[in-house]
Order: sequence, then C-alpha cells, then structure tokens
Amino acid sequence: MEAVAQVERFGLEPLVAGERAKLFPAARFDGLDCLAATFRRHAYAPHRHESYVLGTIEAGCETFRVRGARYYARPGLITFVNPLETHDGEPYGPGYSYRMTYPEIGLMREVAASLSGREAGGTPFFPEPLVEDAEGAALFAAAHRAIEAGEDLLAGEEMLLRFYAHCLAHHADLAVRPVGAEAGPVQRAREVFEARYDEDLSLADLGRLTGLPRHHLIRAFRRETGLTPHAYLVDVRVRRARERLRRGEKPGDVAAATGFSDQPHLTRAFKARFGVTPGAFRAAHAG
Repeated sequence: MEAVAQVERFGLEPLVAGERAKLFPAARFDGLDCLAATFRRHAYAPHRHESYVLGTIEAGCETFRVRGARYYARPGLITFVNPLETHDGEPYGPGYSYRMTYPEIGLMREVAASLSGREAGGTPFFPEPLVEDAEGAALFAAAHRAIEAGEDLLAGEEMLLRFYAHCLAHHADLAVRPVGAEAGPVQRAREVFEARYDEDLSLADLGRLTGLPRHHLIRAFRRETGLTPHAYLVDVRVRRARERLRRGEKPGDVAAATGFSDQPHLTRAFKARFGVTPGAFRAAHAG
C-alpha cells in the first residue's frame, strides 16, 4: 500500500516550501483515496470528481466555491462535495492543513442502506457544503490517521464507516431505522473473535460469516454488547495477552502472538484497560 505524492497523482504544480501532499489508499475500501496535505499558496482549478469529497481542516482556513457560493472551512467543520459538483479551493490567509477522502457512490449507498433499511435507495445527497460538527470531525481525523498509519486495519475500516454513517444520518436528510436484535449473528462474530483474535480480520470477513452488511454489523454488535467489533477484538487480544504475560512470556513475543502490530501497540491497549504496562504486569507475577 504505497503512498504517492499528490503532485504525481493529480498533476499539481510543484509545491512550495512548507507545503506537502500525500495521497494514499484506504485499505479495506476498494479504490478509496485519502489525502493529507498542507498548502500555503497552492490553488485548485475548478474541477469535478465522480466520487464524493468528504473531509476536515486540521489547521488554518481553506476557501472554496461550490454551487455558486463561497465557503470558508476551518477546524471543527466538515466539508461535503457531492459527485460531479464543480468546486475549487485555495488558502485563506497563511494557509491550511487538511484531510480528505473520496468515497465512491456505491460505498455511500451501502452505508445509507444499512442506516435506512432500504436496499434500493437513491444516491445520498448532502445539501450543505460545510457544516459545524466537532464530533464528526474528530471521528474523521482519528479514522484518517489510523488508515495512514496502517497499524490497525480494522480500526481504520470501522471508524471510517462510522464517520460516513454519522454524516449520512446527520447531514444528508436520511431517515435512520433503529437497528433490530441480531443476537445470533453477533454471537457468531464474537465466537470468531475469540477463536481468531490473532488474525487480521476485516468487517467484510465478518459480514460474510454472519450474513450482515459490515456497517449493519457495527450497529448490531454495539447494540448487543455495548462495544464496537474493533473494541471487542482489542479486549479479546488484551485478555489473551494477560494470560501469556502471567505465564512469564516477554511483551514483544506476546504482542506478536496476540494480533498486535508491535509491542507499543500492545502497551497502549493493555495500559488503557489495566492501568499498568505489560512489562509491569509480567514483573508483578514473576517468581
């Protein structure tokens, strides 16, 4: 999953000092591009995408024109450009840093169907190009960073789906149907996590095993357990890690055996749940 420069991908002019642009694919989402960039002077020419454009400003301010009006995007706001809407973009003031994604229509229809319960719905439409939504912006930033880091693929997959669902439910005038009881499929997913916690599972994998679309699975799993699938999997991994540490195994070996990307990944998850590091827990049970 090699990232490529925005200058190579979109044919932009060379960047000036202090600018950067990184385009990278979102694992688990076929053909979905992510962009992280800082621009001081670069201005986008008016253009269109066949996909949506959804994202947030991290610092500074970007101004853009769409549907005949000019907007000013700052931190805490979410930007929405619908497919084939002509838009531009440039710095307002000293520049801005932002993160964007370009989800295809099919993906947004998939999430909308999960929320509404109607498989044959139309193409979702966001009526406002810019909305204030600090909660959604924070969720998006966490998802985007997780995808860029590539440390925990399930985390990035789940958070990005949750972000798109949040946007559709709050900003696309979509009627959301409460999720029903799905005790059987959720129990099957839990059994998979308990047995295969060391594997790099995806929501698509779980969907095939449970018969539930992946975002519907997130909603149903949370309703039944109080946790998202990713949070539940991390809990399973930490419990298995604790058993190994109690037997005296080294934290690095334990991380590799329980599905964590490395020892720091295990340490963060373990300390968040038990208040001590894996090394301290192991030492307390030594001898």
